[in-house]
Amino acid sequence: MLRTIRPLCLALLVLAAALPAWAEDIDCVTTEWKLLGANHKVCVSAFNDPDVPCVTCYMSQARTGGVSGAVGLAEDPSEFSLDCQQTCPVTLPEKFPKKKKVFSEGTSVLFKDTEVTRLYDDKRKALVYLAVSRRIVSGSPKNSISTVVPR
Repeated sequence: MLRTIRPLCLALLVLAAALPAWAEDIDCVTTEWKLLGANHKVCVSAFNDPDVPCVTCYMSQARTGGVSGAVGLAEDPSEFSLDCQQTCPVTLPEKFPKKKKVFSEGTSVLFKDTEVTRLYDDKRKALVYLAVSRRIVSGSPKNSISTVVPR
């Protein structure tokens, strides 16, 4: 039995490393008070780049309140801001992917999410983080960008 558990655990670890990062909520600020249900608010969360240990991104994002927001049925607006910072020395490997999704978070019950994609600008040796809202039928052109130049 131990022989079958070990490969399963290893496979789960490899799968978890390939997934985008999870965000840690820092705090929220109310933007509109609602009589019933949760207030409308802007929340700040942080996540680390899963491939670059010394890069942390902070994202602020509007969250819909009201009764539907309180029970998780509201669709959050495509309004966010992104800032990524280098927190310790970064060493990039020789072969680094030009593009990779590093964060994804659902912003409605179905079919809509906010994604952060890391792009690598080889000419300038810079990491570029692009946040966009995606929907199966129609996304939003609203976006936010942040860059980190490893030192």
